[in-house]
Amino acid sequence: MSYQPLVELTRGGIVESLHSGALAIADTHGRLIAAYGDPYTVTFLRSSAKPFQALPTVETGAAEAFAIPPREIALTCASHKGLDLHAAAAASLQARIGATERDLLCGTHEPGDAATAVRLACAKQPPTPNRHNCSGKHSGMLALCRHHDWPLADYVNPRHPAQQLILKTFAEVCGLAPNDVVVGVDGCSAPNFAVPLISAATAYARLADPTRQPHDRANALRSLFFAMTAYPEMISGPGGFDTELMRRRPGQLVVKGGAEGYQAVGIAANALRPGSPALGLALKVADGSARAVHLAVLEVLRQLGALDEADFDALAEFGYGPLLTLQNYRQLITGEARPVFTLDFSGGGGNGGGNGWAAP
Repeated sequence: MSYQPLVELTRGGIVESLHSGALAIADTHGRLIAAYGDPYTVTFLRSSAKPFQALPTVETGAAEAFAIPPREIALTCASHKGLDLHAAAAASLQARIGATERDLLCGTHEPGDAATAVRLACAKQPPTPNRHNCSGKHSGMLALCRHHDWPLADYVNPRHPAQQLILKTFAEVCGLAPNDVVVGVDGCSAPNFAVPLISAATAYARLADPTRQPHDRANALRSLFFAMTAYPEMISGPGGFDTELMRRRPGQLVVKGGAEGYQAVGIAANALRPGSPALGLALKVADGSARAVHLAVLEVLRQLGALDEADFDALAEFGYGPLLTLQNYRQLITGEARPVFTLDFSGGGGNGGGNGWAAP
C-alpha cells in the first residue's frame, strides 16, 4: 500500500484515531536512503515547491538585476503569517521591480497570525494581497517576468513563459522531465506540481548540497538555502514550525511545509555526523491533516540523529514527546499521540535492495 500508519492517538487505552502516510529520504544522486510506505507515491508538494518556483528568479539573474536582498529572497520561498514584516518585505520587493500588490494574482485572506488579524479587523483595515501567505512567491514571479520583459498580466497561467520556465527548472532539480510532472492549480492560483516523494526528496537534498548541479544552478540553490536558513522568520514566522525548526539547526536544516499534510526538509552535509551526505526528506500525511505532520517529521529527524533532546524540549509545542499527552478543556489527560513507524534503510519500504547507508 502507498500509505502506512504514521501517528496514532489513544483514548481509554485504545487507538481512537490513526494518521497514515508515506515518506522518502534521498541523497543528491537521487538514491533512496530510507523510506516508509511507498516512496514512489505521487502527490502534490503544495507550498513545499516554493523554493524551486523561486529558483529561476535567482538563476536567471533577476534577483541580482533588481538587487533583491537575501531577506526578500527568503520571502519568495515563504508561506508566511502575514505579519507586518512580511507585508513590508513583499512591498519592498515589488518596489524594486516597478510593481505593486495590485499586480498580485494570489487573492486575499486573513493573516495567519491571529493578533495581526484582530488588529487589522479592529482598525477596519481589510487584508490586502501582501498579507497573503504566498505574496512572496508571487512577487518573485513578477520579478522573473520583469527581468525577461514578459507580461505581468496572467503570469499564473501555466502557458505563460514564466510558468513554463518554472516547470522546466523544477523538473530538472527533481531529476525528471517536465512531462513527468503532474500540474494542478494551487490555492493561490499558481500552478503546483505532483511528483513521486523520492523525486521531491532528491530536490531537497540538492537544495542542501548543490555541488553536482550546473554552475549557475548551484549558485542559485546556495543563495536560496542561505536566504531561507539565515532569515527563517520570513518562511513562516515566529512560532511557525518551519521557522522554529530551522532556528534550532542554523545552516543545517532547510524546512518547508505545504498544505494537505506535506512537509519537506533538506539536511546539509555533515549535519548528522562528520562526513554524512546531504539528504532530502519528503513526507505526506494521507488524510491531509496537519495534526500528524510535525510529530512525524520530528520522529524522522530523531531516527536520523539530526536533533538532540534539547531540540525536542524546545520544539515540544509541535507535539513531540515522543509521547504527547492529550488534554481536554479542563486539562484532564485523555490520551496520547505517538509516532508508530520505523524508517526502513534496506532500500525503501521493501521496494529495493540495500543502499550502503546506515542509520546513525
